[in-house]
Amino acid sequence: MSFGWINRKLIASGKTERHINLYGGEDRFWIGPEGGQYSIFFKKGVSFDLEHWFTPPPIDTEPFELVSDTENTAVLKKDMHIENYSGTRFRLRVDRIIRVLEQAEAVKALGLTPASAVKMVAFESVNGITNTGEKDWVKDTGLLSIWILGMFNPSLATTVVIPFRAGSADELGPIVNDAYFGKVPADRLVDREGVIFFSGDGRYRSKIGLSPQRAGSVLGSYDGINRVLTIIQYNKPEQATDYVNSMWELQDKPYKGDVINSYNDGPAEPGAEPFGPFYELETSSRAADLKVGESISHTHRTFHFQGSQSELDPVAKSLLGVTVAQIKTALSN
Repeated sequence: MSFGWINRKLIASGKTERHINLYGGEDRFWIGPEGGQYSIFFKKGVSFDLEHWFTPPPIDTEPFELVSDTENTAVLKKDMHIENYSGTRFRLRVDRIIRVLEQAEAVKALGLTPASAVKMVAFESVNGITNTGEKDWVKDTGLLSIWILGMFNPSLATTVVIPFRAGSADELGPIVNDAYFGKVPADRLVDREGVIFFSGDGRYRSKIGLSPQRAGSVLGSYDGINRVLTIIQYNKPEQATDYVNSMWELQDKPYKGDVINSYNDGPAEPGAEPFGPFYELETSSRAADLKVGESISHTHRTFHFQGSQSELDPVAKSLLGVTVAQIKTALSN
């Protein structure tokens, strides 16, 4: 069984697509922002729509260099040149270390030990970008961020689960941003007692995001058909508040973006085919205001647990704040 979604058809074809080459994978490296006046997916002056949206080749079709590898680790690097919507040019180096975690490491990172009957697999990516250009990166001309997107196989019984910080909208802002591709219908997105539930069925194109004021350092999903609990853990700097804004529009607040996102695939328009289908669990670094030679790092960990409901309940309750039963019924009540 593969937990991650892989686009085997596209890979086997040897072809490249115009807008994006979705090869798949549980830890896809991207750079933000996607939309806005500092977007790296739209050229200057074009409309923010799917027709004019193009994934930059350095994070789409161009390969990374394999620096070294062992049985459980791959070290990669890549030099990139990227230009944003406003015409700012960036030179940067990307460094990635992808590592399968031993059980003891996974247990330590999570702070809990699953029941012995639970099957578990885990890995992490440590991702860095360095400003290798001749100018400092400043807000007035646009900043970049590290953006990791985990792509997973959807099912009719898959629900994304995101704990959030409770509090008034006046103090913390909206609980969730669900306006990326049109407002998400109420039967596909609910929040209850500090937890957001979002459909991961791969049948309705939609996206949500949480601000750094609302987000914690953990999110996840549960697939009730295959009895798989997935947990994402990432490093979230406590004092960071500036995150790039990926909304597809010219923005009043380009650094009031989201730190956590989840995307559910589906047809972009009636009668169209979905990209996958798949669903995504995504995390981002802060906006990287890097001087020449400076770097920023972002760690993203993925854990999969498979077992019975009673075996998975302690893990779900401890990390997501809800039981498996609560997840399974959240979108049906």
